[in-house]
Amino acid sequence: MNAYHPDLRLARFIPPLSFGPRSTRLMNRIPFPTSPAPSDLVIENLTVPGPDGAPDVPVRIYRRRAVTGDTPAMMWIHGGGMVSGSNVMDEASLIAFVRSLGITIVSVDYRLAPEHPAPAALEDSYAVLRWMHENAAARGIDPARIAIGGASAGGGLAAGVAQMALDRGELPIVFQLLVYPMIDDRTAVRTDQDTRWARGWTPKSNVFGWTSYLGQAPGAHDVDPYAAPARRSDLTGLPPAWIGVGTLDLFHDEDVDYAARLRLAGVPAELEIVEGAFHGFDAMFRDKPVTKRFWTAQRNALNRALFR
Repeated sequence: MNAYHPDLRLARFIPPLSFGPRSTRLMNRIPFPTSPAPSDLVIENLTVPGPDGAPDVPVRIYRRRAVTGDTPAMMWIHGGGMVSGSNVMDEASLIAFVRSLGITIVSVDYRLAPEHPAPAALEDSYAVLRWMHENAAARGIDPARIAIGGASAGGGLAAGVAQMALDRGELPIVFQLLVYPMIDDRTAVRTDQDTRWARGWTPKSNVFGWTSYLGQAPGAHDVDPYAAPARRSDLTGLPPAWIGVGTLDLFHDEDVDYAARLRLAGVPAELEIVEGAFHGFDAMFRDKPVTKRFWTAQRNALNRALFR
């Protein structure tokens, strides 16, 4: 039996490796490769003011060289289970968004757990959103058309930033693009899931990631909903969302449930489910048709949200 999508059938040869303290430390020592900026784009590395009492936050900004006037923008937050990753790891996808849509993207390099547990990553991301609004005119950004997005842990952080922005009422967001978001720590204590086909992010990795980020075991009653956005009871008033996840992804159930609850709260929420896809399948199999369709669905959702 092979439960994987036909385009992903080679995943059966991928071992179900899990991340822990040692492997994550080793992985974080390896820099993500970058290439010179393509001639049609301007790519800048800056630091922007961080949260009160915290260091400045590195960002990487992508924009078409030939664009004039103010453009819509998206703040992008990378994945990595809250414990790893970099703001350049999704560069190929971000460049494709910029080229296809003509938007500006600001990619956040937030502080990682366990050295910096919640709410460090969330507050770093919110500080970048604030900078985007305050510097919109100087950076050629339309402040009325700013979206936020992220993959995996970054998707969870984006959902948390959306909730925080709603409650603080100072930084409007028009859309949230949540790619297999990590939003519910309670998944880490479930025992009823069939995880035989889980790849990319396993139950053991999930326990490690959430424990590192929360500074305590997942599943407790007192977890801050900003840290685990699925914990929030009232989703009314949040910006429209696109959520994409595979049926074999460890986060499938929490993501599907969050989309349903957004809709019940009156929030437009588009749900894209990829049959037979595991966590991070699009990063491992970039050139497969199923990955291209998944990215195109994200691109189309951004286009509808930012250019309507």
